Amino acid sequence: MSYKCSRLRFMDMLYWALPYLGLGLIVGFFAGLLGIGGGGIMVPLLVMIFTFQNFEQNQLMHMALGTSMASIVLTSMSSAYHHHQRGAVRWDVWKRMALGLLLGTFALSFFINYLPRTFLAIFFSVFMTYVAVQMFLNIKPKPHRTLPNTWGLGVVGFGIGGISALVAIGGGTMSVPFLTWCNVKVQHAIATSAALGVPIALAGAVGYMLSGWHEAELPLYSVGYVYLPAVLLISLVSVFTVPLGVKLSHCLPVGVLKKVFALMMLLLALKMLQIVFLP
Repeated sequence: MSYKCSRLRFMDMLYWALPYLGLGLIVGFFAGLLGIGGGGIMVPLLVMIFTFQNFEQNQLMHMALGTSMASIVLTSMSSAYHHHQRGAVRWDVWKRMALGLLLGTFALSFFINYLPRTFLAIFFSVFMTYVAVQMFLNIKPKPHRTLPNTWGLGVVGFGIGGISALVAIGGGTMSVPFLTWCNVKVQHAIATSAALGVPIALAGAVGYMLSGWHEAELPLYSVGYVYLPAVLLISLVSVFTVPLGVKLSHCLPVGVLKKVFALMMLLLALKMLQIVFLP
């Protein structure tokens, strides 16, 4: 009997953990390939997983956003490291944008409590739809000749950080187009974006932890709006697929993959609205 009970408990734990492990594999690959943190994929899928696991309905969006942001930390570090090994990260640009990213991300994530889940869901879905359309149609603004000065890059970083906090992304969907618009080589833009995702993720994770610190009825093993078991599983698995994405980003055209990714983001944005408004 004890053997059967132990086996059942193990199967229950495995069944509970598998969605997070699978999500980690996907997130790591796209983090390396496109220089994104993976929040565009994680947030709607985490909402679905948390719904299935009977999390408090009013906290679903906040928990998904905070958990996604915290999960991006290790993924972004791994992606940045592997891109740095190839000499592709523009650290001069990173230094001038990092402070703005930190301030923008922390400011918006800390005040997330004042935003209702319906607003967060709509903002997330509209933003991701916009990004998906741009990515699918491969819309690129005409290249600018030079990057802004230090103050200009700081202001841009603040804006990217703030929007990243609201949709729990590493900022790659904005920083890659911005850097290429400033005539930065696309491989360097992707690599630098991966490095920029580190301060965004760190500030966002701390902000979500603090903003949800005193919330009642949070799931067990949560710190504020960050669900630690999910963060641990997603982060541990994602680092194994990051190198594959990095390798492909430097040797393969990503046009078709971008279109597939864009369609997936559009479907996930629609699913997000369905979950929130038609539970």
